[in-house]
Amino acid sequence: MGALKRLWSRREWILVILGGLVLAAMLTWPTLRDPRHTVPGDIGDPTLSAWQIAWGGHALLHDPSHLWDSNTLYPAPHSLAFTDTVLGYAPFGMIGSGMDAAVLRYNIVYVLVYALAFVGAYALTRQLGAHPLGATVAGVAWAFAPWRLAHAGHLNVLSIGGIALSLAMIARGHGWSLRTGHRPERHSAWWALAGWLVGAWQITTGLAVGLAFAYVMVAICLVVAACFGWFWWRRGRPPFGRRLLAADLIGGVCFAAATTYMGLAFERVVQLYPQADRALSWTEMYSPPWRGLLIAPEASWLWGVRHVAARSKLPWAPEMTLLPGVALIALATAGIFFSVFRDRHRVLLALGTLTAVLLTLGATLPWHGDPGYLTLSKHLPGWIALRTPGRMMVWTSLLLALLAAGAVSAFVAWTRTVAPWPKADTGRSVHLARGKFVLLRLALLIPLALVLVEGVNRTSHPEVLRYPAAMSVAPEPTLVLPSGGSLEMSIMLWSTNGFPRMPNGLVSFVPAGQDQIRSSSMTFPDQASVASLRAAGIRSVVVLPEWLGGSPWEAVPGRPIDGLGITREQIDGAILYRLG
Repeated sequence: MGALKRLWSRREWILVILGGLVLAAMLTWPTLRDPRHTVPGDIGDPTLSAWQIAWGGHALLHDPSHLWDSNTLYPAPHSLAFTDTVLGYAPFGMIGSGMDAAVLRYNIVYVLVYALAFVGAYALTRQLGAHPLGATVAGVAWAFAPWRLAHAGHLNVLSIGGIALSLAMIARGHGWSLRTGHRPERHSAWWALAGWLVGAWQITTGLAVGLAFAYVMVAICLVVAACFGWFWWRRGRPPFGRRLLAADLIGGVCFAAATTYMGLAFERVVQLYPQADRALSWTEMYSPPWRGLLIAPEASWLWGVRHVAARSKLPWAPEMTLLPGVALIALATAGIFFSVFRDRHRVLLALGTLTAVLLTLGATLPWHGDPGYLTLSKHLPGWIALRTPGRMMVWTSLLLALLAAGAVSAFVAWTRTVAPWPKADTGRSVHLARGKFVLLRLALLIPLALVLVEGVNRTSHPEVLRYPAAMSVAPEPTLVLPSGGSLEMSIMLWSTNGFPRMPNGLVSFVPAGQDQIRSSSMTFPDQASVASLRAAGIRSVVVLPEWLGGSPWEAVPGRPIDGLGITREQIDGAILYRLG
């Protein structure tokens, strides 16, 4: 019997992983239709993330000691940390080279991110005691929730699978479940250690959601430490042995090291560039109204068109369309009253969901979010950088998914009781019983169908901008004009062809060096601008005439270069100036 159980367990996880990959490919389609030339969402943030992954791999292979000193935003040091970075995907950047590989790599990671979110949520709910169907519903509902469609371009926000998977592994290592409680015979130091290491990796995929995860882990550790002490005091022995304790200590140190490493990198930026620090006014501006919890983003196939009017009333729809799913809300509500989980656990999950919702609303609460999200911004190190409270929907939707899994699992158990497969072979009553059995089993699929439908997207997949051939022969450091706006992120992507140093780049603040180079280049080419660019170390300028309209550099192509000691060359629609 034990052998059969282990065999089924292996098959289950193989099916879950394969199913997660298939679901991710289908529900992110058409991401993989033309993965070398298109990106999901827009050609802004996705191209930035594609460059980050590529640069991370390039730096690890060629100069790990200067990982944070990227080729863009020259000559500023520590430029990789000027915005949240998906450093955890850097190993992918070690495979392949060039712009086409960077785009292909990004799209593959994008799909895998959804697959991991599904597998992580499935693993967590299964470990906590849900039936496989309940875990599947939870996995789909969390990984493909409508609110996530608004973040199609934010790989750092979409990267949440490691959170659930880490929690699942740690719970497995400690033999703990919402359904059966603590089972010492199921302790596993290796599972616990693996969970901590997955959590450490999750932190490196971005602090936009990773920092909140770190504080959740701190809170869990404090609660567990208190329970550990109480158990030891009452029973005269610890609740688990030295091996598991050692695994927790080693894993906790690794988790803390990853968090500290990422945190110090961004703290260094604030020290070097005080203008990078964020005030509470950012949080207040991006705090969503309560109705945002019931509004889906434009990219939702089911709700997008239906919520156009409601979306138009939101101050900033991309961060305020936070619908976790109508079906998920209904199932989670049912899960408070009808579930396989214990009553006290359901109450705790409901209270946790309420807390997460209040944090999600940020400063729009009647008491202005203090106590609440603003309190955390004032007192927790680094929290003030999390300027968008709506991203706490990661936790709101996860807790809703756990409640929903409990309800679906209870429904499965109920159908087994009221409609078992009849043992007799003949008779009208047997046929009726079998019909009832089939109908109820089909009804079990309704929750899954509902969350699947709500996860269908209509995300745009624009083609990335063509690489200017002039950049391939431009001596570095190279300035590309025009400079500024979202074009800068495409320029960063272009730089994956060889990673030339360049002052171009777009982050949430303007470094002084970049500002100075931009300002001096507005009269280019003349004596003052050429001298200033040379002094800054710039050796070439690539001008893109088709993008100059309405910019300060609109007149650049028509200006003479006589007597400036520079050369000008037309290359495939672009103009290359060599400054000598």
